[in-house]
Amino acid sequence: MDRNSVIGWLLIALIFIGFMFYQNKQVEKQQAYLRYQDSLAQVELAAKMAADSAYRAQVGIDSLASGDSIVPARDASPIYRDSLLESASKAEGQIVTIENELLALEINTRGAQPWSARVKDYRNYDSTDLYIFKRGGSEMGYSIYAGQNINTKDFTFSVEQKTDTSVVLALPIGGGVVRQRYALRDGEYMVDNTLSFEGLENVIPRNVSSIDFDWKATIPRMEKGYKNESQYSKLDYYFEGDKNISEIGRGRNASKRVDYLSWFAFQQQFFSAIMRPKEAFNSGSLEVKFVPENDESHNLMTCSASMRSEFKSGPDVRLENEFYFGPNGFKLLKSYDHKFEKIVPLGGWLVGWFTRFVIIPLFDFLHKFISNYGIIILLMTIFIKIVVLPFAYKSYSSSAKMQAIKPEIDKLNEKYPKPEDAMKKQQATMDLYSRAGISPAGGCLPMLLQFPILWAMFRFFPASIELRQQRFLWAEDLSAYDSILDFGTRVPLLGDHISLFALLMALSMFFYSKITIAGQSTNPNDPTASSMRFMSLYMMPIMMFFICNSLSSGLSYYYLVSNLITMIETWVIKKWFVHPEKIQARLKASAGKPAPKSKWQQRLEQAQKMQEQQMRQQQQQRKSGGKNR
Repeated sequence: MDRNSVIGWLLIALIFIGFMFYQNKQVEKQQAYLRYQDSLAQVELAAKMAADSAYRAQVGIDSLASGDSIVPARDASPIYRDSLLESASKAEGQIVTIENELLALEINTRGAQPWSARVKDYRNYDSTDLYIFKRGGSEMGYSIYAGQNINTKDFTFSVEQKTDTSVVLALPIGGGVVRQRYALRDGEYMVDNTLSFEGLENVIPRNVSSIDFDWKATIPRMEKGYKNESQYSKLDYYFEGDKNISEIGRGRNASKRVDYLSWFAFQQQFFSAIMRPKEAFNSGSLEVKFVPENDESHNLMTCSASMRSEFKSGPDVRLENEFYFGPNGFKLLKSYDHKFEKIVPLGGWLVGWFTRFVIIPLFDFLHKFISNYGIIILLMTIFIKIVVLPFAYKSYSSSAKMQAIKPEIDKLNEKYPKPEDAMKKQQATMDLYSRAGISPAGGCLPMLLQFPILWAMFRFFPASIELRQQRFLWAEDLSAYDSILDFGTRVPLLGDHISLFALLMALSMFFYSKITIAGQSTNPNDPTASSMRFMSLYMMPIMMFFICNSLSSGLSYYYLVSNLITMIETWVIKKWFVHPEKIQARLKASAGKPAPKSKWQQRLEQAQKMQEQQMRQQQQQRKSGGKNR
């Protein structure tokens, strides 16, 4: 590997480090924002507790623990002026189930709210039933003022109609009725929901212009590795007309206030609960809190949304909503035409474009004929390598040519051993490159051009639900890490295991660097060259091993195959396309003749002349200073 190639790898490493530094800065800003939000929340909580205390004193309710519902005892004074509401507030709820071939949704008549959502055609890593949220893991309610504050979650609805895939629940109030309807679409994970206020124009004051919606859901863990699962789990939200979605979370607690919202999603790595109202929310707040890995509940995170919508009073007011409880399949989500597919992390505009229009179509095409995803990844890697071969050829041939002129480089190192001769040596080296037909950017630029592809694969594999629970060789799940050694305890940076695919990938990087560096000539007195050699040979493989050890085994397998193919390509190019004897003959033929100068060489010579001129001026100043004394 020549110096330009090493510089390319060094730049890639610097990009990774810069990205990590940027992320840390973002975390600091987020933490500062969270501290600000916490202070606001404390003020709001204090005001709410004061109001609750005054209310309890007014109705004669004993003090309650923080977070408890205000539910009066049977013999206490009525809370609700409407006798039907008062009765519904004390009635016990029941669970009703609607389901199709893909989704089983339990509805609790207490609050007319989803109680659990089980995805039928997928399983957890431990082969148990897969729930987007389990029984009791969701709390949802609509709150509106109807002479007094009414929240649907505080009342038990009656079952008015029921089929296998739909249910209608009713709550009588003041001569009218509040209805909730849930209906599963055939062959889909989508649930249509209608909340209607019928005959309540005399109950809900005309000056009431808003209704509040609150939903809090606890998402259980579903995958093998907590680190990988939490890193790709988040809360997404979308503003109509935007090109991209916004998000909070990704493994850390976060909250956000919003002014306008088209939909939001509680997103686990491969599954999501999405809520989209027909009429967008006006304002609200979103929050996600992650559960510690060692928590006995085996939950992943708790997401909550407190939103406010416009309400237009009338004899029949309907609020139409859609709920999606299912997998994060890119094509499936895209089919709804609401930008749901944006929750799948495919990268920025360049990386995302390559993933959407090259990787995913190729992946789907190969899957039509091949069921083994390990073979699909192998064929995809070969195809990608063929596509980028014109760029890679320049890099590989540049490295091979550098090894061919190794004796000449050694002579220059011997001729200019002193640090003060670095400029002369650099100029002589560039002259040698020109006579040998080597471009200075021949090894660096092609590698940088391949970086978007490497990053696209880095984003695609851990987010691809198609790889979930797909076995290949010793890997039980290509979307999770493969483990050949479990420590039983967590080791800093490494985790609690060693991934064989990640280890083999790191070893392939080491041996490739070892092979390419073996033919290079470096000045032993040059600390920069030694540090770059150390970076390429040791630091990059070690760094990639630590990064990939807890990530998708499919990703490590791809990098492993990619490195092996790179070794083969390099060997073929050196064997049949780069001829050292021709390069040596070219150097001999051009010896003593002026070589064509590139712009880089011209700038280098100009810099050398300026340096020599400055040195002469400094010497003259010293001489003149000595004479004055």
